[in-house]
Amino acid sequence: MKKWGSLSLSMVLAVSLLSGCGSSSESGGTGEPSGNQDNVNATGMPIVKEKIELDFFTGKSATNGSKFEETLIWKTYAEMSNVDVNFNLVPFETLTEKRNLALAGGDYPDVFYSARVTSNELARFGAQGVFIPLNDLIDQYAPNFKKLMEQYPDIRKGLTMPDGNIYSLPSFYDPDLLSMLIGAPLWINDEWLEKLNMKEPETTEEFYEYLKAVQTTDLNGNGQQDEVPYSAVGITGLIDHLKGGWGLGTRGLGHKYVDVDPDSGELRFTKALPEYKELLQFINKLHQEKLLDPEIFTIDGGALNAKGQSGILGSTAVPNPETVMSQKNYIGLGALKGPGGDQLYSHIKVPMVHVGAFAITDKNENPEATIRWMDYFYGDDGAKLYFMGKEGETYEKTADGEFKYVEEITNNPDGLTQDQALAKYFTWLGGSYPGVVRQDYFKGSETLSSSMEAAAKAEPHALEEIWYNFNYTPEETEFMSSVGKDIHDYVTEMEAKFVNGSASFEQWDQYVATLQKMGLEEYMKTYQAAYDRYQEG
Repeated sequence: MKKWGSLSLSMVLAVSLLSGCGSSSESGGTGEPSGNQDNVNATGMPIVKEKIELDFFTGKSATNGSKFEETLIWKTYAEMSNVDVNFNLVPFETLTEKRNLALAGGDYPDVFYSARVTSNELARFGAQGVFIPLNDLIDQYAPNFKKLMEQYPDIRKGLTMPDGNIYSLPSFYDPDLLSMLIGAPLWINDEWLEKLNMKEPETTEEFYEYLKAVQTTDLNGNGQQDEVPYSAVGITGLIDHLKGGWGLGTRGLGHKYVDVDPDSGELRFTKALPEYKELLQFINKLHQEKLLDPEIFTIDGGALNAKGQSGILGSTAVPNPETVMSQKNYIGLGALKGPGGDQLYSHIKVPMVHVGAFAITDKNENPEATIRWMDYFYGDDGAKLYFMGKEGETYEKTADGEFKYVEEITNNPDGLTQDQALAKYFTWLGGSYPGVVRQDYFKGSETLSSSMEAAAKAEPHALEEIWYNFNYTPEETEFMSSVGKDIHDYVTEMEAKFVNGSASFEQWDQYVATLQKMGLEEYMKTYQAAYDRYQEG
């Protein structure tokens, strides 16, 4: 484990005072050739003639194993590529803090992988030389990714910073695979729906009535009132699923605070609108009537999945209860119509879901080999290896040419869930990985029949336009990283307080006034400037 993993806070603060001056080394901080190109094979495998070793700062989901190097995918690829990677794992729960400390302190490894580096961080630390420009490297050493950008021009638009440089490679989902863009639908227990003699909810009011019925009925038949109408990790997922019923979120999950007013065509800060207040009042009602899990603000993913496995959940928002809870009795809901007649499925991710999924630092002495190493996974062969593994060991090919996981994974003899069985072989569980996701090779929970059916329900009311990420100038980045972050944090804090009742809705006007005092007008001007550049391409 590299020493950056345990860098003391005092040292970080001291070094961070110097980090603003830039950090460009001879190994490629300006995007210049590294001097090690002769060791790189232009095409095919292995990637390098002489073995090299790379250190990655790596985000880790709770569903992943604790030693990436021992999984099938990375053992196989190390042999193929002649590149050994040390995956220094950082749990997603502490990822932002550890990433910020590493970047500020200057004690970071060769690559940030699955580390959710933000656009602001890419622009800021790219300008300082911490992240190296990839423009020329992509052109010369990344044919798969170059082809992808030609197929989907919005990728280049979303990756290119105001200085004209690309500093990262993304997580990219096939825009035609709606189930993947939805990610975690709003699920309800279909068996309980049948027992209650209720039709599938189509409105927010019918969803409320279903939750009430779950609360008052011993649906699991154990003689106890232990059914939980709705549970999830936090309330964000529920907010994002329901807000389309109030006409909010018109440009997707990539922009949770700002969208476009469908009537005026102007940008609007959704979190201060009357419609948003009504949405929070609805969710507050669910909380006050004990229809939300009392642990919803504190529960983690593992505990949620355990509750699901015990068969007590009426509704939840996870990728698929079948894979994470071993529950096949759930169906995904479509867009719920709200009290004013709005019916919009706005819970849709940006196809380029993580802009900074892969970024090479100036510490890297082999940037050419590193970009080749990553580019493999933007092609068909790499995607198949990454998601499916080895034929005969982790997957089989069906008579009609489809790929499917072996029985040990889909019906594990030791009682493991599919995700638990997959963790022995793969590291894509939990998301945030760089690469491309297509239905042909991705057989995760989002491509199960229940997820595909949920996507089919969502499609009639799905958003017609999804914004990719906006990129900011250094001055704008500074503003969004300070004032903008303060506004976001305040909104998140008040959302929870309005829902749990610790803040009264009589304080709503005060809440909006506080946002204005914090700099909301300048925030919207900054957003508008970035949006204008985005539209211009």
